[in-house]
Amino acid sequence: MRFSRFMLFVTILLFAVHSLNAQTLKVKSPDESVAVSVNVGKEIHWSVSKSGKKVLSPSKIMLNSSRGAFGSKPDLVSQNKRTVSRILKPAVAEKRSEVKDNFQELVLNFKGQWSLEFRIYNDGAAYRFKTDLPGEQIIKSETAQFNFPEDHKLYFPEENSMITHQEREYLHTSLSKIDSMRFCSIPALIAPTNAPKVILTESDLRDYPGFYLQGNGATSLEAVFPNYVLESHIRAAGKGDRVPVVDKRADYIAETKGSRAFPWRVVGIAQADEDLIDSQLVWKLASPCELEDTSWIKPGKVAWDWYNANNIFGVDFKAGVNTKTYKYFIDFASEYGIDYIILDEGWYVLKDLTAPAEDMNLPELFSYAEKKDVGIILWMTWHTLNEQFEQVMPMFEKWGAEGLKVDFMQRDDQWMVNFYEKVAKEAAKRHLLVDFHGSYKPSGLRRAYPNVITREGVRGGEQNKWSEYANPEHNITLPFTRMYAGPLDYTPGAMVNAQKDNFAERFERPMSLGTRCHQLAMYVIFESPLQMLCDSPSLYYQEPECMKFLSAVPTVWDETDVLDAEIAEYAVVARKSGEEWYLGAMTDWSKRELQADLSFLNEGSYTAHIWKDGANADRYASDYAYIKKKVTSSDNLKIDLASGGGFAARFIPE
Repeated sequence: MRFSRFMLFVTILLFAVHSLNAQTLKVKSPDESVAVSVNVGKEIHWSVSKSGKKVLSPSKIMLNSSRGAFGSKPDLVSQNKRTVSRILKPAVAEKRSEVKDNFQELVLNFKGQWSLEFRIYNDGAAYRFKTDLPGEQIIKSETAQFNFPEDHKLYFPEENSMITHQEREYLHTSLSKIDSMRFCSIPALIAPTNAPKVILTESDLRDYPGFYLQGNGATSLEAVFPNYVLESHIRAAGKGDRVPVVDKRADYIAETKGSRAFPWRVVGIAQADEDLIDSQLVWKLASPCELEDTSWIKPGKVAWDWYNANNIFGVDFKAGVNTKTYKYFIDFASEYGIDYIILDEGWYVLKDLTAPAEDMNLPELFSYAEKKDVGIILWMTWHTLNEQFEQVMPMFEKWGAEGLKVDFMQRDDQWMVNFYEKVAKEAAKRHLLVDFHGSYKPSGLRRAYPNVITREGVRGGEQNKWSEYANPEHNITLPFTRMYAGPLDYTPGAMVNAQKDNFAERFERPMSLGTRCHQLAMYVIFESPLQMLCDSPSLYYQEPECMKFLSAVPTVWDETDVLDAEIAEYAVVARKSGEEWYLGAMTDWSKRELQADLSFLNEGSYTAHIWKDGANADRYASDYAYIKKKVTSSDNLKIDLASGGGFAARFIPE
């Protein structure tokens, strides 16, 4: 009996000692609406609330390195807090030319030369590990839990492999339906009915694998990572120059420096749906620009050949991958002030970037483009580029190329993440833009290297060549989900448009789902500093009224104002460039009547050039009306949207 009482006393004493050692540290956002609590005990957990409502329940944080288990039995040595309020000026203005960066920071320093850094913004919170160790380290695993207080609805871009283009449909489901056998790429959006929305992603991904989210059949998601690749090859089937196959992985996720900052784990918070479109949290958390000179980086529009299969007509030569066809593209771009054309698949003999196709006279083409003041961007598979890297990068510069479109990576393990940065860095030395296709989502690299001007990692318009995937419901989900991470090369601009009942999959003469104005509105709502015109120049020549819009609409913006939005249903967005404003509206398959308050306009009168769904757009999706009218900032603009519809306007000051 005495022994039992003694053991009970010891247990109570140990618990008391542990309770004394455990600490809870708190920090709030500048407006005090977002509150973060960090509990440091035997493990580290953090929780987040917004305006008094819990959005993230206590969730475990740990980094398991060969140099220590950072987060297991942590010994807190010191803490530092600071407030930061500054204006950042991006080299490429995706949403605005000046970005307010205002946050509270908490840094926890632990015994063993490691720390945790938290940043709390008015629209979210993030943390990252830092280590200050000599030599190298192996990261065996990382624990990043996201526990939610209830079984919320979410938008889940489900994957079936970590060899992926990350071109997924956003499944609208519940947390409890996502078991441990299901996982998704990110961003993933948790969307409670009567609470703030939460979006999970990462920033400053460098020399480390990207993460995915796995369920547990309850109310939690947890990060999972592709392990370090030891052996891989390119699949021989098909064209044999692009699809990666991983043969052997290590039992750890990264080999890296002992002294470094790790990627940010981002919890974005949206009180209103439109806040998801407006946020620049991922960009703000990324590493600052590493280029001394960015004046050569030229955002713009680009005429694209692959979607339309080089189908030009009304000419006296055979269209295809040949010099005459691309001269036609250059003439079109020059006439309408389009900055670039792309030479997509076919311009070189596959597997050899030094060997132009038989009918391609590249010196003649580059000379012709230079005279017409049109830049040329070259498509290539990542594997061929990697195999010939040292040889072809100087060659592209010598030719006078303006950019590279690098395709089919389909991986975000550590090696591939480093390959992206290698391409970005070496391209910048030669004043080359980079557009990553077959890629993972944006994760901040574009801030360090703003020549990484856009990327895919999105189920875009090209999908309509072989499926019904890129439909209006999907399209209007993207601004709230994938676009949160950064620019998306969706490739809009289809001039052949269809409603559900008359859509057909046509690989070489494709059509889009939704109305013509649904496509035009994408140029305002979808952010991409390098924005495609996907259709045939011959079709654009037949659409002079649409070209009034497409030739004028910018791809970067001084200001952004999200007027009204609801996830996966509709969005109304206004953006300013110089003295002009543009407005775009998109809907899902539901017909809608919306209002746009024009108070965002400056004082004075404007001429509004308006492209709106035609009276018969619900039957004939290419039907639209172009009108002009005088407006001022005191006006409300009526927006009538057909099923799958859209609306675009340009406001020119008098």
